[in-house]
Amino acid sequence: MTDIPDQLARLGRDDEGPQRATGLLTQWAAIGEPAFRRAGTLRGLAAAGHVMWAAGLGRAAEAALHSRHGGVALAPVLSGAALVAGGLVLRAVLLATADRVADDGVAAIQGHLRARLLLAALPSTGTPLEEVSDAALGEALDSEVGRLSPWLTTYVPARRAMLLGSGIVLAAVLATSWAVALMLVLATPLLPFNLKVIGLGTRAAVHTQLTATRRLSTHLLDQLRGLPTLVGLGAGEEAVRATEAADRELARRTQAVLRVAFLSTAWIELLITLAMAVVATYCGLALLGYLDLPVVPSTMSLGTALFVLVLTPTYFAPARELARGYHARAEASAAAELISEIINRVPVAPVAGPPAREPAAHGRGPASPAGVILEEAAVRYSGRDDAALDDVTLTVRPGSIVAISGPSGAGKTTLLSVVAGLREPDRGRCLHTIGSATLPASPAMTAWAGQPSYLLPGTLRDNLLLARRDADDAQLTAAFSTLGFEDLLAALPQGLGTRIGERGWGLSSGQMQQLVLLRALLRDTPLLCLDEPSAHLDPDGEARVIGAIQTLARTRTVLLTTHSAALLDIADDIVRLDQGRVSRIRETL
Repeated sequence: MTDIPDQLARLGRDDEGPQRATGLLTQWAAIGEPAFRRAGTLRGLAAAGHVMWAAGLGRAAEAALHSRHGGVALAPVLSGAALVAGGLVLRAVLLATADRVADDGVAAIQGHLRARLLLAALPSTGTPLEEVSDAALGEALDSEVGRLSPWLTTYVPARRAMLLGSGIVLAAVLATSWAVALMLVLATPLLPFNLKVIGLGTRAAVHTQLTATRRLSTHLLDQLRGLPTLVGLGAGEEAVRATEAADRELARRTQAVLRVAFLSTAWIELLITLAMAVVATYCGLALLGYLDLPVVPSTMSLGTALFVLVLTPTYFAPARELARGYHARAEASAAAELISEIINRVPVAPVAGPPAREPAAHGRGPASPAGVILEEAAVRYSGRDDAALDDVTLTVRPGSIVAISGPSGAGKTTLLSVVAGLREPDRGRCLHTIGSATLPASPAMTAWAGQPSYLLPGTLRDNLLLARRDADDAQLTAAFSTLGFEDLLAALPQGLGTRIGERGWGLSSGQMQQLVLLRALLRDTPLLCLDEPSAHLDPDGEARVIGAIQTLARTRTVLLTTHSAALLDIADDIVRLDQGRVSRIRETL
């Protein structure tokens, strides 16, 4: 229980976080505001159905009471039953419609946020997220965006539903008993203050829980990726202990959230129960004739008593829903802070859309090779003193093969990603030239093959169609022949239908590299960027890759990073990097 006082003690120091999160939630909710407004209105109007069936119940009970000596009159009872049935049907229809409308608004907001998260994950939008793990991005896309749903479907419409629904119920109660209406009004101000305290305490607890969830997900992903290495080093037991410790920490944080949620809900329920007890006591005393007050009515009919007693919980139902939504809002606030750490790295695209880029030519014959111009390009990574690239100026001739060499850590991959348009330099600029046109560097004009080669789980056909969605099997088979990889296709058991596992499981390094080059051929862009294309290949595999690169270079400009002397031999130009600077450029004629 020590976590709850600690959380509450920090409320006075946590104003900045909630204010920032509130602004984010307001901004995101505006996307689905029309839907939530309609949902809140429908839920508020559903209170009218409750008033109908409460009135029908009171009418039927009153008729039955007055007819006990001479037989029950069917007309009042049946009319009361009809009111009950009509009210229940009306309420059910309005609530179901409201839920569907609210779900539509949630889908729009979640789609918007997931699109922005994916946009932030794409390096073509600017600075890559080096310090954001894959697991953290996955948690943001799935769990953290999903945590917004209860807040959007409950809290956002509940504010409007509370005003409208409670107003309808209060008006109905006032028409029958002003004393009970006054009691309800006096009990109402107790709720907002408690909701504020509850929400702040929950937000702090949920934030720490979500952070622990991210930490555990990242830890598990790293452990699974490095499992062979851990086993080989005999560090399996230590990895298990570290995972157990992270799991216990997450369980502790989750228990803290549950304790805060339970106590906050219990406190709200206690306030509502006390208010209902006061109303019930008054109605009981009035029915028995035990009241003798100068102003307050001292008698009440059975029908009126049943009517106000049934409507009293209905009056507080929107407040109870708002309390549940306030807890959901606190969870959404904590999730919003974590989501914003990722999406705020990328500016929101203007309404008119991103600038037009040169489209890649697919299926319309070979494109003209592209030239590249780098002007004083500089790149720095956070947490590093030395620049990855430091004022690099370089011109690449269209149709040439340029090899980038240098020691490990010299900045070769960074330079290649800038040339490919996958990363914008922190200073300077990179341009692509096509004929007489000069455009900002764009991945739309680049075929990229990085390290390691990445293939998606699925069939061979699925992976090749990523480069050209409209290609048929004949075109895919022809691509193998063009690059001289016919034996690769023949060696695969089901040909284009061969299943490929995660990270290319079932294929050798040479086969994976050949498939990556095939995708580059199918993409048919004027610029091809290859990061260590012959890494981990034997001499025969390297020779096959070199032959494919020479074939691709007939209609493309090729830039590649390499330590291989064989690849350097086929290069027209060789650029040597050392500590982020171009130390030597050799042009071969």
